[in-house]
Amino acid sequence: MSMQDRTTNRMLYSLKVAGAQTASALGNKLGVTSVAVRQMLARLHEDGLVGFEDSRESVGRPKRFWHLTDAGNAQFPDNHAGLTADLLASVSAVFGDAGLDQLISHREKTTLNQYRAALEPIASLEEKVQHLAEIRSAEGYMAEVSRDAGGDLVLIENHCPICVAAKACQKLCRSELEVFQAALGPNVEVKRFEHILTGARRCAYRIVEKHNEDRQLAMKL
Repeated sequence: MSMQDRTTNRMLYSLKVAGAQTASALGNKLGVTSVAVRQMLARLHEDGLVGFEDSRESVGRPKRFWHLTDAGNAQFPDNHAGLTADLLASVSAVFGDAGLDQLISHREKTTLNQYRAALEPIASLEEKVQHLAEIRSAEGYMAEVSRDAGGDLVLIENHCPICVAAKACQKLCRSELEVFQAALGPNVEVKRFEHILTGARRCAYRIVEKHNEDRQLAMKL
């Protein structure tokens, strides 16, 4: 693989993880000149992998923000999602909704057991969430952990390898949220506030210890 190909792959990865960016921001992040970045973006645009939107944030020329297209997102692993969607449709057709629910329930229990076994030995919530992100990244979700402005933990998944399957069966997404909640324990609340299936660039979950939330409420009262 040539240096240019490696830089192009890093550019696609950066757009996937960080979202829409200007050519200048990409150049600074990748350590290449703005001219080189614009040339690569032009080629990616010709290939249909990136698009752009012009935004006027202040007086002067509008800034051009580049983002991945559906074809660009498809460059990342999808875990044979098309086949999975077909299989789910077949299960529903042959066994009905009850059979599909049973299949999803079995997957949920298996996943939950794996996550619990990995997370239970860990004491702190932050370390649990960090390890969960590592597990999810290994499964293709490109997960990371941050804190929001209020200091709450946020689990971010920049890619959904089962997105096509989840679109065909949204019970899969509900199942994953329930697995996170159960794996992290009864004293933790998990809320999804960004969702790929509703048009967001990524899925993001706010994770809060319930006793901390109760204590903060009591202090306000």
